[in-house]
This record gives sequence, structure tokens and C-alpha cells, in this order.
Amino acid sequence: MHLQSLCEQFWQATSYNHLFLSIFFFLLFLLKSKRCTKLNLPPSPPKLPIIGNLHQLGKVRHHSLRDLSHKYGPLMMLQLGQISTLVISSADMAKEMIKTHDIVFSNRPRTTAPNIFFYGCKDVLFSPYGEYWRQVKRISVLEIFTHKRVKSFQLVREEEIEHMINRLRNACLNEDSVNLSEMIFGITNNIVSRCVLGRRAVEENRTNKFGALFKRFMVQLEASAFGDIFPCLAWMDVLTGLIGRLKATFTELDAFLDQVIEEHRTSNSYDTQYDRQDFVDILLQLQKDGDHLEIELLKDNLKAILVDMFVGGTDTTATTIEWAMAELIKNPNVMKKAQQEVRNYLKCIIKETMRLYPPAPFLVPRETSASAKLGGYDIPPRTRVLINAWAIQKDPGIWDKPEEFIPARFENNPIDLKGLHFQLIPFGAGRRGCPGISFALATAEYMIANLLYWFDWKIAAGQTLDMSEVYGIVVHKKFPLRLLPISCCP
Repeated sequence: MHLQSLCEQFWQATSYNHLFLSIFFFLLFLLKSKRCTKLNLPPSPPKLPIIGNLHQLGKVRHHSLRDLSHKYGPLMMLQLGQISTLVISSADMAKEMIKTHDIVFSNRPRTTAPNIFFYGCKDVLFSPYGEYWRQVKRISVLEIFTHKRVKSFQLVREEEIEHMINRLRNACLNEDSVNLSEMIFGITNNIVSRCVLGRRAVEENRTNKFGALFKRFMVQLEASAFGDIFPCLAWMDVLTGLIGRLKATFTELDAFLDQVIEEHRTSNSYDTQYDRQDFVDILLQLQKDGDHLEIELLKDNLKAILVDMFVGGTDTTATTIEWAMAELIKNPNVMKKAQQEVRNYLKCIIKETMRLYPPAPFLVPRETSASAKLGGYDIPPRTRVLINAWAIQKDPGIWDKPEEFIPARFENNPIDLKGLHFQLIPFGAGRRGCPGISFALATAEYMIANLLYWFDWKIAAGQTLDMSEVYGIVVHKKFPLRLLPISCCP
């Protein structure tokens, strides 16, 4: 009986094993079949082991990827280290993405420097798509960048630009050339800093520490981290000292913002009249009267939003003005027409400048939150997405003589900058479009108008006009504009 019982147990166990093995192999077959289901991915250039397509990015990436798109199409899939990246290089594909799949394509990848500098991405620019982002975007649109609010900062723009004009007049009297690029960036930073914090960023005697801190912050924001391309190698960013440098700058910036916020709280400046409030005042007032808000505005949230305003409003605006002045120097007939018709022709100049030189040629990277079909191709979830606005805005299929600076193309032309026309998207489009368009344009228009109204301009003796670019989050001129201002008004 004992032997019989053992035999029965053996066969029973064998049956269970067979059943287990059958289920195991069936599940393995299903998994293998699922993996073997080939996705219809967009075309991709040949990849190298480990690094993928990293070697094909080139020094000026928007140029390199535009050239690759000519061969592989307006939807192109790259493997950048461990990161699958979709590059969009046509207005039609950008339009389909925004019009049909905007929610799926509205997430942001969480990368090293923004995660540190923006308090875990609690800002508008880098915050993941979701309810928190919707609420801080709503604050930006309805409280900070309204037409009335932008207009209330006109006095700040007037005072800072008058200061610049006076410096240029002194240069005229002494027949001195000026580094106009440096001057533009300094004045733009001061305008934004006064609107955001209520204080200047750059003093003429260069004693303001915040200006130097912010400059270091902007350089480090562009830092390439191993962990952003190879997440498994994120530990190397600690060994190279990158994380230490980012955290040191963050600590300094954080202490400065704490000081500014405390000064505003102590002085109760946020209770001042509407047209005297800066961004800190606005946010503190919202925090105080925040019963109607659907999120709690803690101090870190406030600071993240404030840092956002600097990133979105300083170098992006300044580089547009710099490129506009460079093209006007290069095209004296256009400059003469602009001086004669400043008010009517200025918007055309800014549109054409932003068409040729979008400040951020790839906009801010997006990331898919789910799978999607785009242009007939399968786009997997967690795919990083780069929209090459620079390539779109130089597409010969859309623009006549796309490489030439022709502001007149926008005369009596309904195409605008606000993200409704996908052939011109320097501020992005859809849910993730920039909310500060009116603020940026107000500064750019007013500064260029004054530079053209009060002065004629010539290239300084011994200087050449080099239009080379330096690639970064913001693409600016490699060599600054060294010009001679000539007074043309009493």
C-alpha cells in the first residue's frame, strides 16, 4: 500500500508538473508572440551599438537632424543612448500631433538639471502633464501674463530702455563702438528681473551677484548628464562632480529666492496697487487668497514658478533682438524701411527673425504618455519627442526663399506666432505652448523700435558680421555684435 501510495503521488506530481510546464510554455509563447509583433516605427538611420545614433547629432543639432530628415522623412526615430527619440520636421506632422494627439504628446521627460533647479519640476515649463501642471499653467495665463498685466510693466521697459539709449548716446558723442549683444542681454535681464523680483539683475558696475548667479544657472541648465541618455549610468554624474555643481548652484539660488520672498512678505508689497506688483507679489497674493486654488502653493512651488519666468523670458527674448539687429545690419535697405515705418513694419521683422532663428530650435522636449499612431507609424509610450521648429520654418515647400531675411513676406499675411499656424511655431503650440508670448513680444518690439528710431548703425571698424550660431537651449550668435551707433534724432 505504501508503494502504491508513492506511485500515485508520483503520477499526481508528474501531472501537476506537466500542467505547470504546459501553462509556462503557453505564456512564454504568448509573450514571445507579443514581442515578435513588429511595430511599424518611423524610419531610422543606422545605429551603432550602445550609443545608437548619438554620433549623428553633430555640433549644431537642428542642422544635423534637418539634414537627416531629408533622407529619412519628416518623422524619424533615433536611438540616443537608451532613449528612443522621435524627431518631427514638418508642419503637417506637427499639426497632426497637436490637433489629434496633443494629450498623449504633452508629457515632459524628467532630466537631471531641470529636476534639481525647478524643485522636482514644480514649474510650468518642465512639470509633467497632469492636474498640477494644469493649475500652474492656469495661474500663468490668468494671473501673470494677461494683457492688462503685461501692459502694467510698460514703465519698467521704458526706464530700462531709456537707460540703454542714454548709454548709446554717450557712445555716439565719443564715437565709440559698443558691444550691442552684451547690452541687449543685460537690459533684457534687468527688465525680466524687475518684473519678476522687483530688482535689477545687472548693474553697470557689475556688483550685483544675482546676475552672475543666474548666468551660471543658465550655463548649467544646458549641462549634459550621463543619466539623461543612459539612465543606468546616472551614478557617473556623481563621480564627475556634475550633481555637486548643480546642487551648489541650486542652494545659492534657493537662498537668494528665500531672501527675496521674505523681503516681499515683510514689506507687504503684495498688497500694493495692481500696476506696482511684480511676479513675487502676484504669487504671494494668490497664496494668501488661495481658497479658490485647486493646489496648495507652497514656497517651493512659488520658487519653481519664479525660476521658470527667468528661463522663459531672458535669453530667449534677448537672442531674438540680437538676431534681428544682425539681419538689419546685413540688410541696410530693410533697416531703412523699418526706420521709416517702425510701427507697421516691426511685427514683420520680429516674425521673420523668429522664423529664421527660433530661440529654442527644438522647443522643449516632450514625451509620450501612451502609444499613439502618427503619420501612419506606431509611436511607443515614453518616447522622447523633438519638434525641429527651425527645420519647419525653413522648409522650401512652405516658404519662398526660406534662407533669406524677407520681413515683407509677412505684410498682409495672416500667419501669426501664437501656435495656430504650424509653419511658424517659435513659441510652440497646443497645451504646451508658451504662455508668455505677449510679455516677450512687448519687450522685443519696444527695444528694437528704440534702437531703430534713435540711431543709425554701422559695423565697427575692424569688425565683420559673422552669423555663426552657438547651439544650446537658446541658440545665439557665436560672435557678439560690435556696432557703431550714429545718432539720427536730436
